[in-house]
Amino acid sequence: MTTAAPNQSTETHLLTRGRDFDVAGRVVIITGGGQGIGREYARQFGAAGAIPVIAEINQEAGESVAAEITAAGGTACFVQVDVSDADSVANLVEHAISKFGRIDALVNNAAIFSSLTMRPFDEIPIDEWRAVLDVNVTGTFLCARAVAPAMRQARWGRIINIASGAVPLGVPNYLHYVASKAAVAGLTNSLARELGPSGITVNAVQPGGTFHEVPRETVTEAGKARLIEKQCIPREEIPADLAGMVIFLCSPAAEFVTGQTLVVDGGLTHK
Repeated sequence: MTTAAPNQSTETHLLTRGRDFDVAGRVVIITGGGQGIGREYARQFGAAGAIPVIAEINQEAGESVAAEITAAGGTACFVQVDVSDADSVANLVEHAISKFGRIDALVNNAAIFSSLTMRPFDEIPIDEWRAVLDVNVTGTFLCARAVAPAMRQARWGRIINIASGAVPLGVPNYLHYVASKAAVAGLTNSLARELGPSGITVNAVQPGGTFHEVPRETVTEAGKARLIEKQCIPREEIPADLAGMVIFLCSPAAEFVTGQTLVVDGGLTHK
């Protein structure tokens, strides 16, 4: 009995496997990239040799992160943007393409959360409800819509939407935030279907309770301790815990992963 010769393309792929996780030179837009978790995404992409485009409404914060990356020997730029405004998002994409010639990945991280006050759903001011949905949902939609033409032309692209562990936990007193992140998960599923034929993957990352430099006045030390106690890994989740998953999803290694919500929460919501 003879054995068939190995497929040459598979053999070549195996020999070059070490480069599959490489994101060097990739142009990555990171919304909300000037602070909190977004800042860490930008720093880690920069350290990996990618080119972060820091899309941030806070000019001082965005410029600071871009300067930090360039001072470390990387390449980055800052573009001030309001993700809930279509013209502002269009300017972001035009700037990135003009400066770097393409857009390889989008990390939809910008969101209203840390500044929110926990309160019963029937006490949420309607203006606050609309602001959260405008940034968290409409902003995600507008940014994905704006980068899609360049990615379709390249027949390659990665869109990473940041969801939230607050959705499966049904966290109370944050109804507008939880509703917005549930919408992001649904948007991810549908976008993956629409963009897959163009070589574009769309996935979501679901963080647990992640602690960073942006203060959250409604989270007490006792509440933080209770959250950590429920995790399989009993320590604080920090932004660096999420960056590896986001970078992986933007790499060639994840080319057959799409329409997924990948949970990074230390086992808080594991089944």
